Amino acid sequence: MIKQIIAGVVILITSYTTVKGQTTQIIAHRGFWKTENNAQNSIKALQEAAKENFYGSELDIHITKDDVLIVNHDHDVNGVVIETSNYSDVKNFTLKNGEILPTLKEYLIEGKKYPHLKLILEVKSHQDLNRENKAVKEIIQLVNELKLAEQVEYISFSKNICDQVKMQNPKALVSYLNGDLSPKEVKEKSWDGIDYNYKIFQKNPSWIKEANDLGLITNTWTVNKEDVMKEMIDQKIQYISTDEPLTLKQKLSNK
Repeated sequence: MIKQIIAGVVILITSYTTVKGQTTQIIAHRGFWKTENNAQNSIKALQEAAKENFYGSELDIHITKDDVLIVNHDHDVNGVVIETSNYSDVKNFTLKNGEILPTLKEYLIEGKKYPHLKLILEVKSHQDLNRENKAVKEIIQLVNELKLAEQVEYISFSKNICDQVKMQNPKALVSYLNGDLSPKEVKEKSWDGIDYNYKIFQKNPSWIKEANDLGLITNTWTVNKEDVMKEMIDQKIQYISTDEPLTLKQKLSNK
């Protein structure tokens, strides 16, 4: 009986802290890659983010000419443009830590092992809107096949991609990255959040509060300096994407 009472108190305290206390959460930008023998957008970076119990791990997605989804930040791999090349042209390239360039399927299968970790999928803009549409279709289909819909959120610089995500899965959470729309304009588009570079929020100091009041997701990137972390936390940003997640974790602990 005493154990049950104590457990109940812990749950109540945890819930109160989540609602009333510091709610800013950590998203590891391209995974937690600043560890030994690691690389951005690598499977190991995903594993390390899960190990540290961050809220989420961000990754970047492109689609090849023959419709294979791969995880990579740049539009090319060693000079080979992903969008206009077949998977066979890039599949043997390695990351800085020696890992083979991962497909999205490989990445998501690994991510599924860590249900506490949100997978923040940045769908990269493509030169051809038809390829963007195809990428979104294939991504959502894969996410559904792996039963990961509840673990995945979407972000993009492309207005078309944001529209396509909501069109193909109205329940999916999608945030806009480009920074050229106000919170009100994003809300009117029926997207779910704003995920802007911190300099955009510095130029528009009322936007975080406006977005929070509208019920939008608020995130900022890529915040690596402690003074900017503090500035964003003080404005009650919901999420911060960073290459220095341990620094941010310490800052939040001190807060």
